[in-house]
Amino acid sequence: MGRRSDHSRAEIEHMLLVEGHRHLAEVGFARFSAREVAKRIGYSIGTLYNVFSSYDRFVAALNTRTFGIWAKELETVLAACSGDRIRCLVESYFAFARTNRNLWLAIYDHHLPGDFILPEEDHRQRGELTRIVVDEIAAVLPPDKAPDVPHLARSLVATVHGHCMFDLTGSFALMGEAEPVEMALARVRETLAVASGEGRLG
Repeated sequence: MGRRSDHSRAEIEHMLLVEGHRHLAEVGFARFSAREVAKRIGYSIGTLYNVFSSYDRFVAALNTRTFGIWAKELETVLAACSGDRIRCLVESYFAFARTNRNLWLAIYDHHLPGDFILPEEDHRQRGELTRIVVDEIAAVLPPDKAPDVPHLARSLVATVHGHCMFDLTGSFALMGEAEPVEMALARVRETLAVASGEGRLG
């Protein structure tokens, strides 16, 4: 029997997010069970759905929590970075994915329904990661390139993400590539050189 009157709605939501995040980190998205999460905190699956309304909303909230943790870790890394901040940025991306493999993969393994509307607060929290990247890219480009920075930053995130995904899934290892971080960093530097007018590809 669930402990229906033991906690407030806000407290139950927090408990579900904390335990859900722990469970997701342990087993990965494919084996993730909302029912198991509810059971772990002593409530029924019905209570979970009363709080989050659906399985997709719950997993989306967990992934938003991952984005928040990721952004804070990236800020910590950059605050301590005394040299090449672009290198720190790329290395931190790989480090977070490697250290939090199941949580990182769950962001991309969970496919939201086409009619799903992500809450505005979730958009804001998820956008913090992109904001950090945009700020770092803007800092290394000439001021007149400012209008292009958001678009360029998203493209560079996609580039690093692709290299990181190949790293985590073992694809690079099968290809005999042993330095995925350096490969990703080289592509980022090439793109930034072109964007700044210092060189061109091809």
